[in-house]
Amino acid sequence: MARPLISLVMIVKNEARGIRETLEETAWTFEPHALVGVYLWKHPDRPKTFLRVTFSGRVTHHDPVRPLDRGIHRALWFTRDQLAARSEHLRSPMVLRCIDDYLRGRRFPLEIVDHVVEDMASEAQASARE
Repeated sequence: MARPLISLVMIVKNEARGIRETLEETAWTFEPHALVGVYLWKHPDRPKTFLRVTFSGRVTHHDPVRPLDRGIHRALWFTRDQLAARSEHLRSPMVLRCIDDYLRGRRFPLEIVDHVVEDMASEAQASARE
């Protein structure tokens, strides 16, 4: 059964590899349906700038025996309010902004990034076969 990706939209850093990153970091297969937004954030204390591309979609399959990336112990699902209560643990303020945009209904067609999504799907399929 497909599980809607409601409480957390996939955030892709620097390169559009959200399908593969979702699989590697959560053991869930992600199927993007829309682009929520592209976000640029400059860290206030360091000379670093981050680009996030946020997709919404569905997770369709879970592989409970798949090992997760190093440093990730398990995947957890939080509501927006639960994440806001833990905001000091979030990587950046963009996390809540992306979720707020999703909850406000912000969606753009995948055709905007069609070639990128096709490449991500191919990479995810190849990674799943490994």
